[in-house]
Amino acid sequence: MVSGGSGGTRRERFFEVISKARARRCAAIMGVCNVTPDSFSDGGRHLSRADAFARVDALLEAGADILDIGGESTRPGAKPVSAKEQLERVLEVVRYAALRGGHRAVVSIDTTLPEVAHACLDAGAVCVNDVSNLHEPTLADVAFGAGAVLILSHARHPQELMRGDTRVKETEYDDVVPEVLAEFREARKKAEARGVPHDAIVMDPGLGFSKTSRHSMELLRRTAELVSGADASVLIGASRKSFLALVDRSAGGNERLGASVVAAEFAARAGASIVRVHDVRETRQALDLSVVLCTHTGHGVGGGVP
Repeated sequence: MVSGGSGGTRRERFFEVISKARARRCAAIMGVCNVTPDSFSDGGRHLSRADAFARVDALLEAGADILDIGGESTRPGAKPVSAKEQLERVLEVVRYAALRGGHRAVVSIDTTLPEVAHACLDAGAVCVNDVSNLHEPTLADVAFGAGAVLILSHARHPQELMRGDTRVKETEYDDVVPEVLAEFREARKKAEARGVPHDAIVMDPGLGFSKTSRHSMELLRRTAELVSGADASVLIGASRKSFLALVDRSAGGNERLGASVVAAEFAARAGASIVRVHDVRETRQALDLSVVLCTHTGHGVGGGVP
């Protein structure tokens, strides 16, 4: 198990960054670095060590508060990647990002495997982003041992069994918001039973994970309800996802920038603490401008001119 000697520091560092970002622009920006050949929108673009390092530098330059690094695609139906291969892809990238981030940004490791989380926390990550909703409970042991933050993303199936939105029935949920909240709370109880503090757990409703486009759009639309019901910081990851094509049926993954930015701004205004995005600079501009405009018209909720 990872040594917990600097455990408090990891959690404190994470939430210090989040708090400062929210004071500036209502939400922290988590930038995506996929070190994979098959991610749905940028697979293969950052697979080499040099390209991954360049992506980290670009995310920092664009203003990311959190660098979310993953070595396994989270698209529905993606094949599992062994711990060994994930670490070959991401470990040095995590180490580089932690050093480059300095006081500006923190590093999150996007994995469902305890071995990967353990090594990456040792390399400088402060957060584990689990897209399985704690399918592997020992991941919580690793987070607890390191004093790390644990993000629990709602999912009813492992990635390889997960269905895309066109293969999910509308009847999968009677009311998607309370059902997602209830299943998050069950996962959180499991994590807490293994020692992870209540306030070290972040909730992600898992937009696009075994949900129809309308389920995902409903979760986004009711972000404020998720925030009030989760009793946890909420992360919204809508960036480039296929459900955004509801407003533009012909748009591919890399043609959803406008919808992605609006989704992030909407989520931030609804109380989400973190927005996970591919396009950091564009999202930062939108959030910053929103704060400036609302502040100058007397409707601001905090922040000011960056």
